[in-house]
Amino acid sequence: MKILSVVGARPQFVKLAAVADAAAQRDDVQHVIVHTGQHYDAAMSDVFFADLRIPAPDVNLGAGSGSHGRQTGAMLSAMDEVLEEQQPDWVLVYGDTNSTLAGTLAAVKMHVRVAHLEAGLRSFNRRMPEEHNRVLTDHAADLLLAPTEVAREHLEGEGLGSRTLVVGDVMTDVCLRVTASVADQPLHLPTGIDPAGDFAVATIHRADNTDDPERLAAVLGALRASPLPIALLAHPRLVAKAREAGLALGGGSVHVGDPLAYADLVAAVSRARAVVTDSGGLQKEAYLLGTPCATVRTETEWVETLEDGWNQLVPDPAGLARALERPRPTAERPDHYGDGHAAERVVDALRERTR
Repeated sequence: MKILSVVGARPQFVKLAAVADAAAQRDDVQHVIVHTGQHYDAAMSDVFFADLRIPAPDVNLGAGSGSHGRQTGAMLSAMDEVLEEQQPDWVLVYGDTNSTLAGTLAAVKMHVRVAHLEAGLRSFNRRMPEEHNRVLTDHAADLLLAPTEVAREHLEGEGLGSRTLVVGDVMTDVCLRVTASVADQPLHLPTGIDPAGDFAVATIHRADNTDDPERLAAVLGALRASPLPIALLAHPRLVAKAREAGLALGGGSVHVGDPLAYADLVAAVSRARAVVTDSGGLQKEAYLLGTPCATVRTETEWVETLEDGWNQLVPDPAGLARALERPRPTAERPDHYGDGHAAERVVDALRERTR
């Protein structure tokens, strides 16, 4: 059986690490990796392949940046040749990016079966491009690999229950594996952050927070006024949008650094007092690592993280200080996201449906 994985962004590389490892353990599975080039910055791409020991991509489409339509179109036009040459049994797409949608559309138009990993997540916010990518992919795909029971319920509600299989979350596989290896490693934090003291790790990159200069100014102002020192790991999109708006990233409580390699990020989050983010993946990683999270959004796809206060939505940046000052939850964290063997279930599900 040949699986062709289509990835292009940092969260997908983390998920790919688990799938690539599971595929390598099956003698009858050939795994081809296509990197669309959506994240082409070395800090957001190359470092993850090296750090997580992912095989080098077999194909790099080099799509680069651009508007959603141009970027998706560039990937889509390049995928036909790849699919004609590789002739996979399955195209496996991950998450909710433009790479996800482009890989799906290219495959279904060439009658190649598509499996969607992380299917069924819904923010119900139609302003988010990611929401459209998720919904369109789920309705086009042949097999929907849901990470949670809530995701399965969403798919059943949309009439897709017969195509759905709950496998758990493959990012959990990687997070649990990496956590065990970084317990004693030194932290790599921006200058000015005391690793022995209380601090928060922050990432901001979504369009709703970065594209409107007034909103971006409010978010950055709230970070600078934080009651905790903030290690702001600056996504390239955030850097570019702040520059365009004439806004400084640092100052006050904020200490700016580059995005971290995955193991370094896990180590930092595990020892942080709090996390501030608009990233779906980091919300979930904070939950898995037992670190309270403040999510600068009006909603989250990972609704389980909201239970017992482990994650708190902060739609108005003015509420960020209060969210960071809240007491640390004492409740248990149920294993909503699986037992660390989701990737094995994914590969086995594809093998069973290929025979």
